[in-house]
Amino acid sequence: MVMSPELDRVTVLGDEAAARGHLARICFKTGPPTLTGVELEWTVHDAADPTRRVDRERLREALGRHSPVTVDPTSPADELRRGGTVTVEPGGQVEISAAARPSVAALILATEADAAELRALLDAAGLVLGRTGMDPWRSPRPVVETPRYRAMRRVFDRRGPAGRAMMYSTAGLQVCLDVGEPGQVAERWAAAHAVGPPLLAAFATADRHAGRRTGWASARMAAWLAIDPARTRPVWSPGRADRDPVAAWTEYALAAPLLCVRDDGPDWSTPPGVTFADWLAGALDRPPTTDDLDYHLSTLFPPVRPRGYLELRYLDAQPGREWTVPLAVLAALFADPATTREALAAAGPVADRWSAAARRGLAERPLATAAATLFDLALAALPRLDLPAGLHDEIDRAIRRRRAVAERGHR
Repeated sequence: MVMSPELDRVTVLGDEAAARGHLARICFKTGPPTLTGVELEWTVHDAADPTRRVDRERLREALGRHSPVTVDPTSPADELRRGGTVTVEPGGQVEISAAARPSVAALILATEADAAELRALLDAAGLVLGRTGMDPWRSPRPVVETPRYRAMRRVFDRRGPAGRAMMYSTAGLQVCLDVGEPGQVAERWAAAHAVGPPLLAAFATADRHAGRRTGWASARMAAWLAIDPARTRPVWSPGRADRDPVAAWTEYALAAPLLCVRDDGPDWSTPPGVTFADWLAGALDRPPTTDDLDYHLSTLFPPVRPRGYLELRYLDAQPGREWTVPLAVLAALFADPATTREALAAAGPVADRWSAAARRGLAERPLATAAATLFDLALAALPRLDLPAGLHDEIDRAIRRRRAVAERGHR
């Protein structure tokens, strides 16, 4: 490896071994599992007519100094009062990324305060947040255009309309968990994947899109699964459960085709099929840097993505305050090694049923059975989160309601 002053002291990756070393350093940062984070994404609608298009300028005016620079290049992009940052996705979806906290209660209270502030900003502009994981009224249409988004659309269009549906119509809920101590990494990595299908099924909200029923419990996840398996399929699977997480992610990342390569101009597109490994081997006119590799990782969208922590990306957006329920369920399932181990065992038999979960939700009986067991485990571990009494009781009741629904599916 050499240092290049022309690249602002970013390290040039001379070969695949250098890339593998960089990935091993940044993607799985071990230590005591103490922090939990959350990212909330919503579609945005006109309060009087949810079928009406909401353009970029209207979002810019509503968000004001909190606008991201993709919407207003002159914006200071100020955080919300409790530290959440606002982004706007290509279809005009608005997202809050909350700062990770050691207390789940503090995370919920801060994020809810930021969500309330965001709602007030939108309300003043005659806008409201959506309540589902897929825009139930409008067909896909771009709102924010950037070189990244244009390159993304070109790549996804090669495989059909799912890419545009994902980019312009979907809204998700992401939960972020620490990787854990070195001896815990493999089990937490496996469990984060395994509980995905039953929890996707249990919290699916995306059965309508563009004014019609889709035939899917989660059309949002259906869109993700249809885009490009090389960048959206799960990294872990039951059939390859013995793979070292770092090695599995490294192989996945280097074999994934490039979505784009950043440039000073408006065109960031790359030749079709060129992988990051190909770039390392000289496929493009300059060698990649560590910064290029980091950016490439941001264009990979598996259900669980390692970013130093584990980013769980498989949940649909939830209505109102209900995002607190899957957050608490996941935090409880990963609150101690014994519960995580039991969760992995309970979800193991359905750990590869991503498509069935997206299609049928809890109507798929094995998924309903696993979800009910996971809810039982979460209820037992919920006291470990040290939630205030009122919040604990609210979430306990909500989990029990979800468990009752899963139990009906199980029968």
